Amino acid sequence: MHLIRMRVTGLGPFDELELDLTNDDGEPRLMTVVHGGGGVGKTTLLAALASTRPGNAVVNSTVGSERETPGAAVCEYRLGQDDPERPHVLVVASPNVRVCTDDNAEMLRRREQALFDRVARESGFVFVAIGSHRWFSRQPVALIGSGRSAARYELRSSITGEDPSRGDLGRETKQALAYAAISGALAASDPTRRRFEWLAQGMTQAVDAMAGLAGFKSAGVDPLTLEPLFIDDGERLRPFDSLPTRVRHLVAFASLPLRALWSAYPFRDPIESEGIVVIDEVDLLQDPAVLSHVVPALRRALPKVQWILSATSPLVAASCEASEVIALRRNPERGKIEYFTGPQALTH
Repeated sequence: MHLIRMRVTGLGPFDELELDLTNDDGEPRLMTVVHGGGGVGKTTLLAALASTRPGNAVVNSTVGSERETPGAAVCEYRLGQDDPERPHVLVVASPNVRVCTDDNAEMLRRREQALFDRVARESGFVFVAIGSHRWFSRQPVALIGSGRSAARYELRSSITGEDPSRGDLGRETKQALAYAAISGALAASDPTRRRFEWLAQGMTQAVDAMAGLAGFKSAGVDPLTLEPLFIDDGERLRPFDSLPTRVRHLVAFASLPLRALWSAYPFRDPIESEGIVVIDEVDLLQDPAVLSHVVPALRRALPKVQWILSATSPLVAASCEASEVIALRRNPERGKIEYFTGPQALTH
């Protein structure tokens, strides 16, 4: 599943905004960076997307606006691996939003959306959202009921930008890392358990692509505590909790999407699986020397994933092609938020 178009109406600072996420030949663009300063609506756009997709189409929040009624979003998805034979896009809209002018066409669209809402609850349709309010608690690893936790894909993830108390990624990240290492080691002698090899190998590949930006690489788990271990550029072992905060962010960007892909597609290598990953403020707490390399590293980590990122740093935007950047800027004369694409989106 990949997003190809998005339209928001009466949401946050936007009266109406329509974004095209395809390249010149009409294929979904696998990297999009929404760039702009604070208060221009980056989180609003990502939250609208997170609440308007197969399996999770809910009323959008109007945080930051003075409107009395909730805003609305309409998103168009190419299902790809989730339904390879489907010839046209799936249109998902906020509840009670009319998309088609013709009554019969609108009834058919709503039935399709309801059908895929049910299908998405069974498997697939991967969407991972990582909000800007993220932190890492120091809880010990607890692999209890792993079939319902580490090996289960949670469909109803959302952007939690307005609720910092829900932004703890520490336990979930460590659980994904530990489960991948342990299950991969236990299944190594069984050739029928290819799925667990995919998880272990894919997790190492994806995590090292991100942690390597800061000079770290994964080193399995501590056999006593089951805590994930890393090796720094001085060849010293470091548990996950002792990593710099910026590195823990990078590790989470790779490990959480890979675990979701593996859980949702049990018969496919997660590195080769499609999905959508949304990261708000991807540049948060990162060193300037790393910012120019975050986007290329994400492409290497999960090459079939569609990344939709927000950032305030011009270094992140400059690391992309002009067609991959959407710039949000406030017009000082009109007081409205305007968006720019192509060469006009770049900061010089």
